[in-house]
Amino acid sequence: MIDQLIQYDKALFLFLNNLGTVTWDGLWLVITHKYTFAPLYGILLFLMYKKMGLKPLLLFIIVIVLMITFTDQITNVFKRGFERLRPCRTEGVMEQMRYIAAYCGKFSFFSGHSSNSMAAAVFAGLLLRPYIKYLIFVLLFWSAMVAYSRIYVGVHFPIDIICGMLFGAFSGFCFYKLAKYGLKRFDIVY
Repeated sequence: MIDQLIQYDKALFLFLNNLGTVTWDGLWLVITHKYTFAPLYGILLFLMYKKMGLKPLLLFIIVIVLMITFTDQITNVFKRGFERLRPCRTEGVMEQMRYIAAYCGKFSFFSGHSSNSMAAAVFAGLLLRPYIKYLIFVLLFWSAMVAYSRIYVGVHFPIDIICGMLFGAFSGFCFYKLAKYGLKRFDIVY
């Protein structure tokens, strides 16, 4: 059963990866770069400050640092635990794929880009939902684009992306709850 799922995953990866063209490669390389969305994070922090004030923002920054550290480290634990090779290192796949990433790491399961971007999207989307109702949908779309970029550039299989996004959504929700608890615990009014 697992072997069949892995075969489907490889086939889906090759289909999605080979949809790419040289025309779009530059765009997807920009989307997948880890610093591309730093301005978006800055805007989200500014919105949190503008809507809730300085004290809540300081608490949110601490929680965000904890959240990204958590998701990133758990991703590494899973990668070392499962030791699933990336598509760009997998026999029978690497010969048929388009590889445009600058670097091919060793292990693939699950995607850190997907988990971190989804955690940030869920966390910020839920915090700002009372002020900007539909922001969470924009952030979820952004996270999905970041996740797909990992398939496009050739460094993650679809299952890596899906599991990363699910873990990120769970983490983002838990850290959102932690932030709300922190606001009550430290009697921070906004």
